[in-house]
Order: sequence, then C-alpha cells, then structure tokens
Amino acid sequence: MAERGTTRGRPRSFDRDAALGAAVRLFWERGYGATSIGELTEAMGIRPASLYAAFGDKRTLFEEAVAAYGTTPCGTFMGEALEEEPTAYRAFARILREAAQIYADPSHPAGCMTITAAVNVAPQDAEVAARMRELRNANIAVWTARLRDAQRAGELPEQADPRALAGYFATIIQGMSQQSRDGAGPEALAAIAELALAAWPGERED
Repeated sequence: MAERGTTRGRPRSFDRDAALGAAVRLFWERGYGATSIGELTEAMGIRPASLYAAFGDKRTLFEEAVAAYGTTPCGTFMGEALEEEPTAYRAFARILREAAQIYADPSHPAGCMTITAAVNVAPQDAEVAARMRELRNANIAVWTARLRDAQRAGELPEQADPRALAGYFATIIQGMSQQSRDGAGPEALAAIAELALAAWPGERED
C-alpha cells in the first residue's frame, strides 16, 4: 500500500515544457518532414519511449509545438497589432515592421514556423501540411475582416478590395519569412516592409 502523499508510478524524469521548447525550435528550424524522431529525442534530451508517453507520436508532438509557438512573441505579434492599433493602416504597418525584426532575430530560427515548418512534406503527411495551410488561411480571413471594417469606417476607398489587400500583405509576410531564412537581415526586411506599405490604397499615417 502506498504511503500517503506519494504518487503511483515512476515520476517523469524530464522537464516537459523545456522538452517541448526544444521540439518547437527543431521543427521551426528544420521543418516537419526533415525532422526525425531520433533528432527530436536528442534535442529534447529524452528517450523515444518518453516522447511517445508524454507527447504521443511525431504528428501530435508537432501540433502541440505549433500551439506552443503560437503563444510566443513570434506567434502573437500579428494578433496584438490588430487588437491594439486604432486604424487598419497602423495595424498592418506594425505587423510588417515587427516581422522585419522578429523574423531576422538571431535568438531563434529565422522566419515564421507556421509559414515554413510544413511546406514540403511526404504524401503520408499531407494532413500536416493541410493543417498549416488552414492556419495561414485563417489569418488571411481575419485580416480581410479587419480591412472590410476599415473600409466601412472610411479608412479605405470604396474601390479597394479587402480580400486582395489581405492576400497581398500575406504574400509579403510569407516572402519576408523566406528571405530571412535565406539570410536577409532586419534592415533589408524593413526596406521590403516600407515598399509594401507604399501600396496601401487609403490614407497612410505614422
């Protein structure tokens, strides 16, 4: 009979949050398809059996890693800009300018994990790619809604196309993510951001 205050079974011998953080970084850096279970367990400092017991299979671990990424500054800065800025222009200007700094920050892998981590995957992992595509498309839908609100408020002219404008800025963001992975620094990305903002069809205020 176990003594009062003890826990049945063997206690987990690793820091789950730290292990998940290591998985986030590895998936972010290498992508889903190029990351093996062996590489994950080495980076996380655990045995395969512990990975499966604590996180499930590789796909389940990846989904949890994506969710964890979404709580980091890299994953929250866009939503915060949309919520905190009083106008759509200022929100998108902040998104692009912060992306230039965040994507090139050497303290973590370059670019955006949601954009790059599941682009090229094997056919059997198509559902992983589809999930990432859903997240990216959901962002475009949120951006489109914000731009439509801006149009109704008179921030954008009637002839502006909110859906096309949201797609345009998504394309710029995705390109900036890839440019950072190819070695572009914050200054180069910031210049791209300013060129993109010059296409804003309404009044621009800083």
